[in-house]
Amino acid sequence: MRAITLAPGAARNAGARVGALALVMALGAPAVAAPAWESLDQGSYWNTERRTDFYSRDQGSRIMPLRWMVALRQADGTPFMADSLARYGYLLNESSTPAGLPVGFTVASSPAGEVIGMSCSACHTRQIVVNGTAYRIDGGPGIVDFQSFLADLHAAVDTVRQSPAAFAAFAAAVLGPAPAPDKLAALRKDVDDWFAPFDAIVSGALPAQPWGPGRLDAISMIFNRLTGLDIGPPPTYIIAGNIKRANAPVRYPFLWNAPRQDKTQWPGFADNGNAILGLARNLGEVTGVFAQYHPKKDPGRLLGINYIGDNSANFEGLEALERLIRKIGPPKWPWAVNAGLAERGGAVFAQNCASGCHEAKPGAVRSLLPDEATWTTPVMNVGTDTREWSILARTVDPGVLTGAAILGFHAPLKNPEAPVNVLGLSVVGTILQHTFPLVVPDDLAARFTRAGTAFTPATESLKGAFRNATEEGLGAAAPPVTGAYESRVLQGIWAAAPYLHNGSVASLAELLKPSSQRLASFKVGPNYDLVDVGMAAEQSAFRELRQTTGCEAPDSGNSRCGHEFGTTLSADDKRALLEYLKTL
Repeated sequence: MRAITLAPGAARNAGARVGALALVMALGAPAVAAPAWESLDQGSYWNTERRTDFYSRDQGSRIMPLRWMVALRQADGTPFMADSLARYGYLLNESSTPAGLPVGFTVASSPAGEVIGMSCSACHTRQIVVNGTAYRIDGGPGIVDFQSFLADLHAAVDTVRQSPAAFAAFAAAVLGPAPAPDKLAALRKDVDDWFAPFDAIVSGALPAQPWGPGRLDAISMIFNRLTGLDIGPPPTYIIAGNIKRANAPVRYPFLWNAPRQDKTQWPGFADNGNAILGLARNLGEVTGVFAQYHPKKDPGRLLGINYIGDNSANFEGLEALERLIRKIGPPKWPWAVNAGLAERGGAVFAQNCASGCHEAKPGAVRSLLPDEATWTTPVMNVGTDTREWSILARTVDPGVLTGAAILGFHAPLKNPEAPVNVLGLSVVGTILQHTFPLVVPDDLAARFTRAGTAFTPATESLKGAFRNATEEGLGAAAPPVTGAYESRVLQGIWAAAPYLHNGSVASLAELLKPSSQRLASFKVGPNYDLVDVGMAAEQSAFRELRQTTGCEAPDSGNSRCGHEFGTTLSADDKRALLEYLKTL
């Protein structure tokens, strides 16, 4: 596919309606659909206008041209976008333009036409079902099957490549009837060029044991996309050896209060707590979710690398999404609560859960703005699955970024290098070049690079945006202990099942059992259990069982071991604690 580059902040192309009309026709979607769900109270700052923006705001993700997505077919011949991707757990966005897109699927303009992408709301919007009624929870961990989406999209495009009949139908849908031979040839080349990197990451990264609904090995996929698809030699930019199996799945985190943590990412390797660190966090996310990014050596740039010349990241969109996330409050439990029992549970919580782990205690000060004050996010080893830490020990070939450095941030990247260092340099370099978009004469650039980059007070905190699990890690602070994960303030925790960082425990009631007594397998889906506070035993949205291991296999990626807190409480105290957790 020809390169599609969108200038930061570019707006959606309101004039190009052919792709929009085709999508409406393909889905049979009405222009306006009444929501089939009830929204929950998520605070006075969260309203319909902000929800609509959150669902459709572009962040720079570029999956493929919209016309292609509309033209693709499933194996049975139905449109790939049929059911608005509900078969993967994605939720219909009733206000989308064009109609029929799921929540978090975006359309942006480019020189080549409209292009479809994804934003954070695709994976961070939850729907639960109680007694047949669906409840929408914005910022909640999505119950979506991203691996199946990737695998099926790969198969749909491969069918177009391999089958003359499928290609003919695809070409007619994309180009119109009886396209000229040169246009057919150009389209075939574009499809092959698009497929090569997508095939490399799908074939090289997706694990044999699927992540399953509600989980994703996000860190591996970010590392794989950046180091495997973005920084190799042109024209493909692929470094196949950098792509590793993404076999450390974790649960999508909830977003309410995310900007208030003083650490982020499950292993706690990233500082958090102000707008520019939020931008770094979100820029790293879009790097792994279909962003286009190909840095190039350029001695005329202050940093010696051109980080944004071929970079689809939409800074305006990323910053707007971070502002929206700050407005999302924790969902309030909408059903009856036993007030006396909850009061008793509050005392149990204070004695057993809050101090040192889950209390809203003031954290690191990284901003003078009152709304950017943080809570302490302790990073602790409580005996849970260790697989995600193995990712941080991997090494990669930094490709075009070998030798790149930002004085005061990190020494020149060596080969091999930790992928988190490659990501950190890419994110910080992109932010600095976006902030200071200067091109200078070669001699001045060389002298400036030797002298070091002048961090401003606003960008100084970027030194802690990414830290590696080695003594040579990013920033000055020591890395957390291997096997340690962040411990968050538990507002809205009732809406975040399954539990532990890897989603290996079905409910809060299960989490209060010793590891040896927790369910070895359970179904994942939207049906919700009001008593056990989490996944209901019976689900119909997905067929898969979440298979877990015990403490005999703590590095499986699926271990339910650890977090033995509260397991020795009496049955009455456990019931009271669960009632209290509903009120947070």
